[in-house]
Amino acid sequence: MAAGTQVNWENFKRLFLEKYFPRDVRRRKQVEFLELKQREDSVAEYVTKFKDLVRFYPMYDGVGNEEDKCVKFVSSLHPEIKQVFNYQGITQYHELVNNC
Repeated sequence: MAAGTQVNWENFKRLFLEKYFPRDVRRRKQVEFLELKQREDSVAEYVTKFKDLVRFYPMYDGVGNEEDKCVKFVSSLHPEIKQVFNYQGITQYHELVNNC
């Protein structure tokens, strides 16, 4: 970490992932996250997979990205469930998961 760099959760997480998860592993997890769909999984199983993979994709897992995270979550749900949540406008991830 460069001198004068503020130590916060986002910086720590980024440095930790860089050190302990090789780039090729992170890229595979990012692709897996982007291709994630609920398919035949229960909502609980899908939520678990989503949580496990989202940490590898900073665009959706950082501070201030709740709405984008919700959009990604809903877009990968089974079509019948997605139809219900597309029009609710929920922008807080935990609220969305609890409502599913």
